[in-house]
Amino acid sequence: MPQTVALHTLGCKLNFSETSTIGNQFLKNGFSVVDMKDKADVYVFNTCTVTENAEKECRQLVRRVLRNNPDAYVIVTGCYAQLRADEISAIDGVDAVLGSNEKFEIFSLLKDFNKKELSCIYVSPNDELNKFGLASSTDADSRTRAYFKIQDGCDYKCTFCTIPLARGKSRSMNPELVVEEFTNLVKQGYKEIILTGVNVGDYGKSYDLNFYELLKKLIRVDGNFRIRISSIEPNLLTDEIINLTAESEKLCKHFHIPLQSGSDTILRSMQRRYSAEDYRQVILKTKHLIPDVGIGVDVIVGYPSETEKEFMETYNFLLNLPISYLHVFTYSERPDTKALTISESVDPAERKRRSKMLRILSDKKKNYFYNQMIGKNVDVLFESKDEDGTIKGFSSNYVRVQNRFNKDLENQICNVAVSGIENGLVYGEIKEIKNSVALEISSI
Repeated sequence: MPQTVALHTLGCKLNFSETSTIGNQFLKNGFSVVDMKDKADVYVFNTCTVTENAEKECRQLVRRVLRNNPDAYVIVTGCYAQLRADEISAIDGVDAVLGSNEKFEIFSLLKDFNKKELSCIYVSPNDELNKFGLASSTDADSRTRAYFKIQDGCDYKCTFCTIPLARGKSRSMNPELVVEEFTNLVKQGYKEIILTGVNVGDYGKSYDLNFYELLKKLIRVDGNFRIRISSIEPNLLTDEIINLTAESEKLCKHFHIPLQSGSDTILRSMQRRYSAEDYRQVILKTKHLIPDVGIGVDVIVGYPSETEKEFMETYNFLLNLPISYLHVFTYSERPDTKALTISESVDPAERKRRSKMLRILSDKKKNYFYNQMIGKNVDVLFESKDEDGTIKGFSSNYVRVQNRFNKDLENQICNVAVSGIENGLVYGEIKEIKNSVALEISSI
C-alpha cells in the first residue's frame, strides 16, 4: 500500500503554486496525496510569515494532525520556516524544517520519513536565497485554474514586511521558459493561469525584458484567452500596462494595487515608493481609460505611530476613490522589521476598531460597484458546482457571478447580461458561451 501525504498552504497564491509542486514530487515518488483532514503518513505545511495569525495557525495545525496520527512525519517549510527555524523545530512533533531554498529538495535531503528524537533543520542563510524553483499548481477538481510562479523575492525595504528576509532578492524566470510553460498549461486546458510572485511587476531582473514586454509576448500566444493582473505595485503599474489593458481584449479589466496607507506621513515611515497623490493619479488614470475596471486595494491599519488623524486621512482617501473592494490587514509586530523600532504603538483594540471601519467601507464599495454592472454584459469564467446547486465564476473586472448549475457551463467563459444582485453575487441571463482561456497574474 503506498504511503500517503497531506499538504497544507498558509498565505499567498505564490505559496499555493509551490505547494502543488511539492505535492507533485511526492506523487512521482510513489505517494498518494490525501486531504489534510485524513490520516496521512506525512504532513507538509508551507508557511507564511506576513501576519502573526499565520504563525499561530501553523502551530495549531501541527498539533491537530498529530492528534489524528501521532506517528506521522511532519515537515514545515516556507517563509516562517526560513525565518524561525529554531522555534518551529521546538514544536512537539515537528520532524523536519526546510527553508526557502530547500523546499523543493525534500527527497534529496530526507532519506526516510520515520520519526526521530530530534528535528532536522535545513535552512540556508538569508544572503544565499538565490534559487528559483519552478512552481505551478492546478485545481484538483477541474481544468479551470492554474497558479504559475514567474518571479520571486523582493528588493523593496518596507518597514513592516519580512518577505525580503524570507525569500531573498528579486529574481525572475527566464522569459522563454515562461512562455513555454504558460503555453503548456494552456494546451492542458486550463482557462485561468495565475502568474504569481512576491512582486510580479518587478519581473525582468537580469533579463533584457520587463513585465510589460512579457505581457505583450503572452497575449501573442496562440489561443483565445484573457490575462488578469491581480496584484501590482502602484509605482510599477505603468502607462504602457494600463494602455495595453485598455486596448487588448486578452487583458482582464482588473487590477489589485496595494496602497497600505492614505497618509503621506505613514507612507514615508513605511518606506513605500509613492505618495498618496501618486496613487490617486494612477487610479484616476486607470478609471478614465477603462471605465468599468475593477480595482482592489491592500491597506494596513494600526501601523506604529498611526494617529486617529492619519487613519482618517486613509479612510477619507479611500472613500473618495473609485475603487471596488479592500483587503484590510491589521498591523502585527513582525520580528526583525524596522517598524519594531517605532516606539508609538497603536492599542490592539483601536487597531480592531479601525479595521472594522475599513471592512464596512469595503462592503459598501463592493456593493456599489456590483450595482453599476446591472444592465451591462460581462464575460464570466464559470468554475464548478456549488453545494447550493449554483455555479459561480468571476467576470473580467472581478465581479462574482452565479447561475443555476449547468454542467455544460463548467470551465467555460460565458457572456452574461447582468440583471440583479442576490446574497452579494450578481446574476443574469447567459447570452453566449465563448471558447477562450482566462489568465490571471498575481503577487503577495
